[in-house]
Amino acid sequence: VQLQAFGGGFVQAGTSLRLSCAASGRTFSSYGIGWFRQAPGKEREWVSCISSSGGTTYYVDSVKGRFTISRDNAKNTVYLQMNRLKPADTAVYYCNAGRLSVYGQYIPGDYWGQGTLVTVSS
Repeated sequence: VQLQAFGGGFVQAGTSLRLSCAASGRTFSSYGIGWFRQAPGKEREWVSCISSSGGTTYYVDSVKGRFTISRDNAKNTVYLQMNRLKPADTAVYYCNAGRLSVYGQYIPGDYWGQGTLVTVSS
């Protein structure tokens, strides 16, 4: 599966963006999808994930209540709705095709999108 993330931009704090992760390949609906981000000078961190069916989602504590992950398997697309953005959300955001473990952990696969830059100014 090939992934392409887009939708980033330069926004003011408190506003919203919606990122999309578009996938090619017939097996998209069999993958869990994770969003990660990497801020300048920091390691890549996991942000959110969604199960293959879309019925299970998880978030890192710092985005809970502000970000919502969803998917449309008919369109081979996963979305990350980001509300009430903060300067700390500034990063390059990547999507990944992997799976969720039975313990609720996201296990990344080998498939990554190219990343989309989100810059939040104060």
